[in-house]
Amino acid sequence: MNLDSRQLRGSYPPLITPFKGGAVDYETYARLIEFQIAEGSHGIVVNGTTSEPSTLTAEERARLVRVAVETSRRRIPVVAATGSQSHAETVWLTEQADAAGADAVLVVTPYYIRPPQRGLVEYFVDVGRRTALPFLIYHIPGRTAVSVELDTMERIAERLPTLVGIKQAVNDLGFVSQLLDRFGPEFRVFVGLEELSFPMLAVGATGLMNAVGNLAPRKLARLCDAVASGSLGEARALHYELFELNRAVFWDTNPIPIKYMMKRLGLIAANEHRLPMVPPDRELEARLDAVLARARLGPVPRSAEAAEGPEVQLLRQRSERKTR
Repeated sequence: MNLDSRQLRGSYPPLITPFKGGAVDYETYARLIEFQIAEGSHGIVVNGTTSEPSTLTAEERARLVRVAVETSRRRIPVVAATGSQSHAETVWLTEQADAAGADAVLVVTPYYIRPPQRGLVEYFVDVGRRTALPFLIYHIPGRTAVSVELDTMERIAERLPTLVGIKQAVNDLGFVSQLLDRFGPEFRVFVGLEELSFPMLAVGATGLMNAVGNLAPRKLARLCDAVASGSLGEARALHYELFELNRAVFWDTNPIPIKYMMKRLGLIAANEHRLPMVPPDRELEARLDAVLARARLGPVPRSAEAAEGPEVQLLRQRSERKTR
């Protein structure tokens, strides 16, 4: 598949799923998309790991894609993560994303099953042939307990012309170089590990799909733009500005720290999860507050937790202007 040179490049934050009283808060989700657009993200990912997809029903996941497409109105691309441990559910979610108007699909290696490499080939080829959308493989063995080998990628690519890239959430720069050497610089490699954002971009990765983009989307977009323009000094400086924040988002299972910090910034009203995910304990909250202060994002004072943060105020004001 030949993509436009600008397509599927840059920072594509995988959005969190806000909950309210146990239900998905689609209104807040739409506001978070507006925030990403306002902050200069190049695209968004719906139902990635950061969205806690395994705690969502298939219909909730499909509706989140529809909300994202309707809200973005083609201002930025929407990548729908449609993978599941079930082949049938993955097929259904992929077809729903296609019908909703998503711009690409991201399919994770099926988790828990631990299939052989030849099974992965058949799985991805079968799912990918059910849509004409650009197809990306999500490689995150730390969550799925299965890795994709280079030979497996080659066998998939031979049979699936819509395969355009991979989200690489593995601490393996060598594999990134091998992929780009085998498939060429136009093969889209998205970084899925925050700490390796700058190093992977520097060796040729296309962009970022990082959870921290929920907190600092403008800096991540700037980092991608700086590397793309050859401004490696600026990119390196941004790497170190983001370094502690990048590490902090994994001090507990993602997105527990992310949601807490988003609440402190006023981006969401509450850091609510569905079991077995739970909010951070007090010790972690204090550590995260300190990180926010050092990152100059600035926590909301505890005495004003119910108040809107500046980002949410901006989104609300824009929404009000549109409805007048």
